[in-house]
Amino acid sequence: MSLRQTYRLWAPIYDLMLKQATRAARSRNLEELGAMEGKALAIIGIGSGLDLDLFNERTRPEYCVGLDITRAMLKRAQARGDASSFPVRLIEADAMNTPLKSQQFDVVLLHLILAVVPKPERALAEASRILKPGGRIVIFDKFLHHHQKAPLRRLISPLLGMLATRTDVELEPLLAAHPELRLTRDESLLARGWFRGITLIKNA
Repeated sequence: MSLRQTYRLWAPIYDLMLKQATRAARSRNLEELGAMEGKALAIIGIGSGLDLDLFNERTRPEYCVGLDITRAMLKRAQARGDASSFPVRLIEADAMNTPLKSQQFDVVLLHLILAVVPKPERALAEASRILKPGGRIVIFDKFLHHHQKAPLRRLISPLLGMLATRTDVELEPLLAAHPELRLTRDESLLARGWFRGITLIKNA
């Protein structure tokens, strides 16, 4: 089953499963955006648009593009986008191969997407490509620490990856392929540090 098909099935219950469970962590991570007045934001893997409910007067961008591979998710995000206090353009597209222009955004938000896509290295490469020099990538996701044994998480990851998400992704190898990205924050947000808040800055 493809990722698009999987999340079409998850769409009706996605909010029920994740809205409250991840709200505090999402809100904390969005604080890292800082003042977004006059800035362009890309949300890669916007899903049902849960993040759109959590922006405040300081963090709301001038302009936002949200991408997701699943039309059913985007339909749910559309209602939130219509109700938001800033313009939101939604695009059906693959996080690993976006149609967005290079160096277009001040900030790229990756919430619970790197551990979902089959090739997280390609999703991170796309985020870096569309980011302006000096811009930031703000991530909330679950990562094993480099060389962490976690045998159960690694064992079940192939199966869970077909159903919804992977459990064996490590951040460090992803960053090693991107010398243009500098890690400035690595914060525990949920589940005793399995879910982390990450901020990366692209070299100017």
